[in-house]
Amino acid sequence: MILVTGAGGMLGRDIMRAGALGGLELHAVTKRELDVTNAAAVADLVAAVEPSAIINCAAYTDVDGCETAEEDAYAVNALGAGILAAAAARTGAHLVQVSTDYVFDGAATSPYVESDPVGPRSAYGRTKLAGEQAVLDASPDHAVVRTSWLHGTGGPNFVATMLRLAEDRDEISVVTDQVGCPTWTGHLAPVLLEIAERRIGGVQHASGAGACSWNEFALEIFDAADVTCRVLPTTSAQFTRPAPRPAFSVLGSERADHIDLPPWADGLKAHLTERETAGERT
Repeated sequence: MILVTGAGGMLGRDIMRAGALGGLELHAVTKRELDVTNAAAVADLVAAVEPSAIINCAAYTDVDGCETAEEDAYAVNALGAGILAAAAARTGAHLVQVSTDYVFDGAATSPYVESDPVGPRSAYGRTKLAGEQAVLDASPDHAVVRTSWLHGTGGPNFVATMLRLAEDRDEISVVTDQVGCPTWTGHLAPVLLEIAERRIGGVQHASGAGACSWNEFALEIFDAADVTCRVLPTTSAQFTRPAPRPAFSVLGSERADHIDLPPWADGLKAHLTERETAGERT
C-alpha cells in the first residue's frame, strides 16, 4: 500500500492515475482530509493505513505568496514533511518527499547534480530545503526528489496560464533569462511510484530532459497548441516578481540509478493532448 498525501493537487492526481494503470494499491488523502502539520492526525492515519511507502505531495506552492507567508509555508513544507517522515520511519514506511529546483541559487552554468551546494533565494526555496533536511534527518533512507517547472491538467501552471492569456491577447512578454526543465506531471508520477516501490533513498533529481527558457517554453506551447500569439522577449529585471527566481535551475544527475524522464517537449505535447481530451480551459 502506498499512501499519497496532497492527492487532490496536480501531481497527486497523476500519481493516483499512474498507480491505477499499474495495478498498484494506493490510498489517497487530500489536504482537506489530512493536515500534515498535525502530528497526531498523521500518526493515526499511518497506523490505520499501514503503508509500505508514502509519497508526500502536500506543499505550500505559491512561490510569491511564500514571501509574505513564510511561516505558513514553513509549517507545511518543512514541519509537515518532517512529521510525515518521522511517522514513516517509526513504522518502516519509505517516504518520498517531492522537492524543487528552487533550493539552488541559479548561479551555475551547467546542470545541478544532487551533491551541488544549495542556496535558495526565495522563501519557498528555503522552506522546501528545510523540508528536505527534516525528511533525511528522520531517516537517511528516505527519498528527496527534486523536480522543476511542473505542469499538468487539474491545477495552475505555466501552460494553462499562457493559453488563457492568449485567448484575449495578441502578444505576451516572457522572460528569456530564466532557464530550467519543464516537467509534465504525467511523466514524473510513475517515476515517483517506482522510487517508492523500489525504496530508492537519498537525494535525486527528476525533471524533463533538456532545458529551455520560459520564453522558449511559451513559444513551444503556442506552436504545439497551434495558437497564434506573439511571444516577446523580456528580462527578470523588467518583469519583477515578489520572489526572486533562479536564473539557471537546470537539473542533472550524478546517480547511477537515476531514472530518466522523456524530453520536456514530449511532456508538453502529452499535456496538451490530455488537456484537449479533458476539455480543460484554465
